[in-house]
Amino acid sequence: MKDKWKFYKDRKKEWRWNRIAPNGRIVGASSEGYKNHLDCVKNARRNGFAQPDLVNS
Repeated sequence: MKDKWKFYKDRKKEWRWNRIAPNGRIVGASSEGYKNHLDCVKNARRNGFAQPDLVNS
């Protein structure tokens, strides 16, 4: 199975991502918040995100 990716807004209304393993554990996360969703996705891609069709979650 592949890891799942979650994009969400934090309490400061900034975008962040989590990488979730098939067992449900978070195995990666953004180290900072992003004001722009696309910047968050670009950071996730540098960390292994490879699903271009999944940019809004």
